Amino acid sequence: TALSVLPRPQPTRSQGAPSPRLPLYPAPQLLEDNHSYYVSRLYGPSEPRSRELWVDVAKANRSQAKIHTILSNTHRQASRVVLSFDFPFYGHPLRQITIATGGFIFMGDVIHRMLTATQYVAPLMANFNPGYSDNSTVVYFDNGTIFVVQWDHVYLQGWEDRGSFTFQAALHRDGRIVFGYKEIPMSVPEISSSQHPVKTGLSDAFMILNPSPDVPESRRRSIFEYHRIELDPSKVTSMSAVEFTPLPTCLQHRSCDACMSSDLTFNCSWCHVLQRCSSGFDRYRQEWMDYGCAQEADSRTCEDFQDEDHYSASPDTSSSPYDGDLTTTSSSLFIDSLTTEDDTKLNPNAGGDGLENNLSPKTKGTPVHLGTIVGIVLAVLLVAAIILAGIYISGHPTSNAALFFIERRPHHWPAMKFRSHADHSTYAEVEPSGHEKEGFMEAEQC
Repeated sequence: TALSVLPRPQPTRSQGAPSPRLPLYPAPQLLEDNHSYYVSRLYGPSEPRSRELWVDVAKANRSQAKIHTILSNTHRQASRVVLSFDFPFYGHPLRQITIATGGFIFMGDVIHRMLTATQYVAPLMANFNPGYSDNSTVVYFDNGTIFVVQWDHVYLQGWEDRGSFTFQAALHRDGRIVFGYKEIPMSVPEISSSQHPVKTGLSDAFMILNPSPDVPESRRRSIFEYHRIELDPSKVTSMSAVEFTPLPTCLQHRSCDACMSSDLTFNCSWCHVLQRCSSGFDRYRQEWMDYGCAQEADSRTCEDFQDEDHYSASPDTSSSPYDGDLTTTSSSLFIDSLTTEDDTKLNPNAGGDGLENNLSPKTKGTPVHLGTIVGIVLAVLLVAAIILAGIYISGHPTSNAALFFIERRPHHWPAMKFRSHADHSTYAEVEPSGHEKEGFMEAEQC
């Protein structure tokens, strides 16, 4: 008998028939995290957003994009740059930043020995040496709404055979921070941190002046990092990007009622003396402590401050010629003391209407001559004190007094030069060439 081969029955959809094959798309690679001060979003190479966030500095206007010659030809250098806008960093408006060859931006206003430890924006902090190749450059771009720093084709010191890195950090006027990565030739966790810290993320800190245990009359500066964001280095790859969106902070509130009724995750408190809303952990912590704001916030309410302002106001204050100056003062206690002093000067004969008529000419002339003599003596003492201070600072450039004036020097002053120590790997601060003088400031890494 002949065997007939029947066709195999095809399963119907109710019998579990396979659905039609759909085109395959790469899975989204978006990682979002809340860091109290910022929300970070990491976009993988397959995300279109990662390419949208990249700023093409090469196509920027030449007047807005500048190649930093010194940073592009040296190793372990840092240069201060003034932004064209106030950039809010952790709620603090910053106008001056410091670009470092090591793939990060120092956001502090005081150059110190822990340059790489805190107060940074680090797309990829590592031991980069732009001076290794003529093709390596450090470029920055500022168009008034965004400031971009790009480390272009830079090589790792001692790892030059692994290829060049190209990445950037963008500071937006609204406070957003974007890290863009174009070329990352090796896995970031493989980069050695023995000669230089390796970090990716953000950090901010505040400084406190404490009495020095060795010299009781002097004060030493202590740096406290109050917040840090560390990104997963394994996620930093070519064509990836990270976007940091700032969250509201206590510093944004300008009144006591808005501060105390804030529903932020921070414990916001109002300091009436400083007219400031704060959690007590920001760059203004030194003032917060000096003026006893923590104790004031615990024991008083907004109603107490309003009652104090109402009763401390003088009815004659409106007629004082110093009103224009006093209205700019934020401290009510300071206003009261100034008002009392000014009132005394405006009314030297207060307390008796006929007192001036009873004074003899000799008696009325004495205070004038005495005041003139006292003014001359004070002026001479002031000039002598300035001269002595200048001699002392010149002979002791590393003293607290010298550092005080260095930290607060105007931008057009030349920086002081320090000898670098051979036993420490250091960053040297340089100022851009041109109308500013070049100088060097030692800032040892952690």
